[in-house]
Amino acid sequence: MGKLKEVRKWIVSDAINGLLFYLPGKLKKQSTSFKALFSLMVVSIVWGTTWVVSKQGVMQMPALQMAGLRQMLGGGCYLAYYISKKNPWPGKQEFLPLFILAILNFVLSNGLSTWGVKYIPAGLGAIMGAIFPLWIVLAGFMAGKSSPPLLSVIGIITGFAGICFIFYRHLPDFLVPEFRLGIILSLAATWSWAAGTIYTKRHARVFNPYFGLGFQMLLGGIILSVISVATDPGHLSISAIPAISWFAIFYLVIFGSLIGFACYVYALQHLPTTQTAIYAYVNPIVALITGAIVLGEELSFTILTGCMITLAGIYMVNRSYSQKE
Repeated sequence: MGKLKEVRKWIVSDAINGLLFYLPGKLKKQSTSFKALFSLMVVSIVWGTTWVVSKQGVMQMPALQMAGLRQMLGGGCYLAYYISKKNPWPGKQEFLPLFILAILNFVLSNGLSTWGVKYIPAGLGAIMGAIFPLWIVLAGFMAGKSSPPLLSVIGIITGFAGICFIFYRHLPDFLVPEFRLGIILSLAATWSWAAGTIYTKRHARVFNPYFGLGFQMLLGGIILSVISVATDPGHLSISAIPAISWFAIFYLVIFGSLIGFACYVYALQHLPTTQTAIYAYVNPIVALITGAIVLGEELSFTILTGCMITLAGIYMVNRSYSQKE
């Protein structure tokens, strides 16, 4: 517990306060709770827009190449910050779980979701990305290690009903091979993220957040880049990457990875976990609205209704386990 408290103190006092140093003077003078709510708002909006920005980027370059570049740049920034603070390197026993998490969370989950959003609307990709808690509950139930609370069962049924509601509108699109591929890739990404979450809980270790995240991102980015070079004939040289894709990459690194993560940790440290989880329900709505404005994606009553039903189901699942804890 002493090491955990030390890491928490390191996160709040060093990382987040370093970010808040650059905020306007009036905001810096606000209370901690206000700044935590402001950070949560930033996370909810920024992480919702990353789906649209990702789609813009992958329309002009290979998806795995873009995901690899984003992760290498973001991971490099985290590790550079860690090294600049002259922190000790983790023990050898900590690298294996970090390697496994790099594969699950970044090579598979982030890589596949970035690839999948190339073929489906950004808003739909965001909705599918939010359903991973349903897989975690189902995995625990199928493994026979836990009996899900009644509210979580209702939530799972509600969540899948919402997904079916959305897919009903997209039934004609399933005749298009690219759309089917996008759905399969996006589903696989949520399965991998759920597996990464389960692995983290079962093999919990206290990592410095910058080293842990930085190592996973950098390694994941290198692996994705190698895969892209080896398998994609459309892989671009650095000089051939169009400006719109570079904009997407730097937006995802600066806002999605650096600022987004810092604000999320700050909110997590100063707000109840159930309140912090609100971002997961706001992100798909932001993605739907942003996709409609920027990309001209359809924003129909059917899709909005299905989105709300799905998010209601996810909320019930999260709520049931927060009460259980």
